[in-house]
Amino acid sequence: MPEGDTVWLTCQRLNNALANQVLTRAELRVPSVAGVDLAGTTIVDVVSRGKHILMHVQPPQGPQLTLHSHLRMDGAWLLSQKSRIPSGRDDHRIRVWLETETMRAVGVDLGEVDVLRTSDEPAAFGYLGPDLLGPDWNLDEATRRVLVSTDRTIHEALLDQGNVAGIGNLYGNELCFLFGITPAALVSEVADVRAVLERAHRLLELNKNRAAQSTTGELGVGKEQWVFERGGKPCRRCGSRIKSGLLGTRTQQRFVYWCPKCQRGPDANPVSRR
Repeated sequence: MPEGDTVWLTCQRLNNALANQVLTRAELRVPSVAGVDLAGTTIVDVVSRGKHILMHVQPPQGPQLTLHSHLRMDGAWLLSQKSRIPSGRDDHRIRVWLETETMRAVGVDLGEVDVLRTSDEPAAFGYLGPDLLGPDWNLDEATRRVLVSTDRTIHEALLDQGNVAGIGNLYGNELCFLFGITPAALVSEVADVRAVLERAHRLLELNKNRAAQSTTGELGVGKEQWVFERGGKPCRRCGSRIKSGLLGTRTQQRFVYWCPKCQRGPDANPVSRR
């Protein structure tokens, strides 16, 4: 699932291309909102809220609306000039097809699509914790929320969007490495949760304007991360073989990665995936 910085960059690109333009075509290919017609509305802006994409549109009359989407695992928004011949117009993966006088935006494999009044956003997304890349970022509040979950693993607590919005599996694994704890370590075993969240904020800020998500300081292909998706490979710091395992509940498990020498704490359930 894309991290918060990927979603933020997606919103920036959509906003730069579409803001202040009128939708001349708006196809929502999701049964729950298929009857909603947004053609004729003006795109006010496109902003992120954690991992949620919020496109604000103003109808000629009536309250402002929000076209909400979530990328989930495989989703993407594709931008192109309207003058270009559209490809894959009937692709079954397309969930949203938007056009203005000059631009086309296509949402493919989106995990969620719905429309709500913008005034209802607080009720819909109020459960989210402070957004690492949002105007509501609050280190003290994020720390307080994570520390409440002392009996959870630090990896699960960091990925809980109700604690802090924007951290995904990549940063969850990398932060654990940077602070020398395994993903399966409990929150109560982490010496300085505030420092972990402060580093998370710094990493997302550094990476938000580029496609590469580097935690090592390197941007070369294959050199960007310390442990994430490097199971079985040598640790960049000590040379030990990186371990991989599964962590989480039965309905929501994540692959996690750790160095048995550089990180302290229990192992996750071992797996052979690399």
